[in-house]
Amino acid sequence: MNKGRLEAFSDGVIAIIITIMVLQLTVPKEPTFAALLPLMPVFLGYLLSFVYVAIYWNNHHHLLTVCDNASGSVLWANMHLLFWMSLIPFVTAWMGNNPAAAIPTALYGAILLLSAIAYEILQVRIVAVHPDAARVRDALGRDFKGRFSPLFYLAAIGLAFVSPVISHLIYAAVALLWIVPDRRLERL
Repeated sequence: MNKGRLEAFSDGVIAIIITIMVLQLTVPKEPTFAALLPLMPVFLGYLLSFVYVAIYWNNHHHLLTVCDNASGSVLWANMHLLFWMSLIPFVTAWMGNNPAAAIPTALYGAILLLSAIAYEILQVRIVAVHPDAARVRDALGRDFKGRFSPLFYLAAIGLAFVSPVISHLIYAAVALLWIVPDRRLERL
């Protein structure tokens, strides 16, 4: 399959994910700033998840620049990533409505962890089908952020049962780590 269809489908799913997240924001009944304060945890959850989805979209774009054609394994790996990402609106809303609760905070981290694993699988599948796999593998080189992010997610999942606030800070720190797009593949 031409990678253009894969990119278009992925872009559409990611746009829908963002749309679902923004539609979950409720409008206050009162037209005052004070009415916005109780919505702050929900908004901050939305902001964090928006950043994560944007990071995945950006890095997905960079990753697909080296993908000439999408094999069946690449398509399934991409669907695997999109599946976990499609759960981000659910866990965002649940955590945003229950910011001090351990289980929603831990589940948020679990979805981030599973999305990270799925992205790694997609990356491995794209490298495997690339005609110059060694060159792509060399360009990817050491992936500090990709190797350590899952460890941070695991720590945050466990810490959610001690202090959800610490978990929220870890999720935000990992997002900040990834704000600068992954440009390793631009050298090809």
